[in-house]
Amino acid sequence: MADLMKGLSRTHYCGEVEGVGTEVTVGGFTQRVRDKGSLIFIDLRDRTGIVQLVFDDTTAKEVFEKAKTVKSEYVLMAKGLLRKRESVNTDIKTGDVEILVNDLRILSKANTPPFEITNDTKVNEELRLKHRYLDLRRGKLQENILMRHKIAKVTRDYFYENGFIEIETPMMMKSTPEGARDYLVPSRIHEGKFYALPQSPQIYKQLLMISGFDRYIQLARCFRDEDLRADRQPEFTQIDLEMSFVDVDDILKVGEGFIQRLMKETLGIDIPMPLPRLKYNDAMNRYGSDKPDTRFGMEITDISELVKNSGFSVFSSAIENGGSVRGIVAKNAAATLTRKEIDKLTEYVRGIGAKGLAYVRWVDDAPSCSFGKFMAEGELEAILKELGCEKGDVALIVADKNKVTLPVLGALRLKVAKQLDIIPEGFNFLWITEFPFFEYNEDTQHWDAMHHPFTMPLDECLEYLETNPEKVFAKAYDLVLNGTELCSGSIRITDYELQEKMFAALGLTEEEIAAKFGFLVDAYKYAAPPHGGMGIGLDRLTMLICGAESLRDVVAFPKIKDASELMSDCPSVVDDKQLEELHIKTVLSE
Repeated sequence: MADLMKGLSRTHYCGEVEGVGTEVTVGGFTQRVRDKGSLIFIDLRDRTGIVQLVFDDTTAKEVFEKAKTVKSEYVLMAKGLLRKRESVNTDIKTGDVEILVNDLRILSKANTPPFEITNDTKVNEELRLKHRYLDLRRGKLQENILMRHKIAKVTRDYFYENGFIEIETPMMMKSTPEGARDYLVPSRIHEGKFYALPQSPQIYKQLLMISGFDRYIQLARCFRDEDLRADRQPEFTQIDLEMSFVDVDDILKVGEGFIQRLMKETLGIDIPMPLPRLKYNDAMNRYGSDKPDTRFGMEITDISELVKNSGFSVFSSAIENGGSVRGIVAKNAAATLTRKEIDKLTEYVRGIGAKGLAYVRWVDDAPSCSFGKFMAEGELEAILKELGCEKGDVALIVADKNKVTLPVLGALRLKVAKQLDIIPEGFNFLWITEFPFFEYNEDTQHWDAMHHPFTMPLDECLEYLETNPEKVFAKAYDLVLNGTELCSGSIRITDYELQEKMFAALGLTEEEIAAKFGFLVDAYKYAAPPHGGMGIGLDRLTMLICGAESLRDVVAFPKIKDASELMSDCPSVVDDKQLEELHIKTVLSE
């Protein structure tokens, strides 16, 4: 390679050539060759863009003949005169210039790729992931990866400037319960024992506060063995931070400063501050979600009081059983949401837990109502008024227990909004605060911690810890962007006696506490400053900023739905000797 490049040194990237009338040297991959006989054009591509190389009747014969042999994806270096183009190409940054080449080096030849390296590829994703190193040559994916790099840089710059210290925490740690399955690493030395890959650095960052480091930041790699989806990978990166001598407002203010700086430096967008806040219960009651997309309306309305004594037993029985009747209104949607479409929506809500879907479709002077015959005089009119449903609108109503009604209407709200194409573009950040501390587990008939058990309850809720768990709310908060959770965090319990009460409320025995959290509990006995923090999903943040459809579009070498990596055929079988050294025998399911 050194001999092939002898005498050449790159002076410019392809997308950044400048200095018309000067000699420049570029290197890159061949995007396209156009051989016109006595004139050859080669589009040369690198991560910054494309520049056109020209070979004509003034080009030395040996250089011209070499250009005739170039094919797609060959790696080239070229030196020549940068000049104005006769026909400008407005689709590329360097579309007004070209390089008249006087020295061409073919550094590496390429086989014919299994698919064309273009942004508008129609090739299925499986083939592209099998050849990910080729897929990553596509301009769009390179832009995404470069944006991820820029986000990481802005992150470090911002937090360094605000007094945070970057500290690495272990990749192999003790297995602790954090909500998902751990990835386990067997120990060769300690027979029968395992390390776990961290689901987050949660315990370590709390220990760093106890150690007196005050402000910690890390772009931490995290691992969770769970089912995948478009916005989930088994390994991911978290912008992880913790602060001492703070309460909720202090942490949210730092988070807002980061978001404001990030959006300005990456997209040139000014985000007004402070960001809006919505308590968990209000978010659920209004939007049916703890990560609501508030770029559009269609909020949920509770009509239980109006229908609790109605002749429609679906409504009245739901309320008698402790549930509610709630609805959303799709404005000016009667023409789009036909009866056939409403039937499809009914099947959809049944598939996510509802027993059915009541509706009012108001096309003509008199609204069409699925439950109208059960209504007494004036009842339907009162319902429509309460919902804000007018001629041309469609009202969709669900009756059940709140744990069904709210999330079902939340999902239906999003589905209908997408169907009607009423969600505007833009970036809508929102804090969700005051989460419930406990959630009731129907299977175990027990109250579990909604967050980790070191989360601090609100001061005014402490009296209910042992008597009314449903009244206990936490100093916990999430950051939501356009209906996607970006960040989760909380203030931590630092009072040892309060921590003991919390463990008791969760039903943890002394043995369980010692086995799961012993070293952290012991550390708190030596005093700890008040502290809290959060973790921001770098991958999800990048996905939303780039407008990508999947995390796979912003991760260099992603896994697919079954957690395999197609390019390297990972995971793979290992030989018996390796298993023997780790004291492991595999038993495959039949």
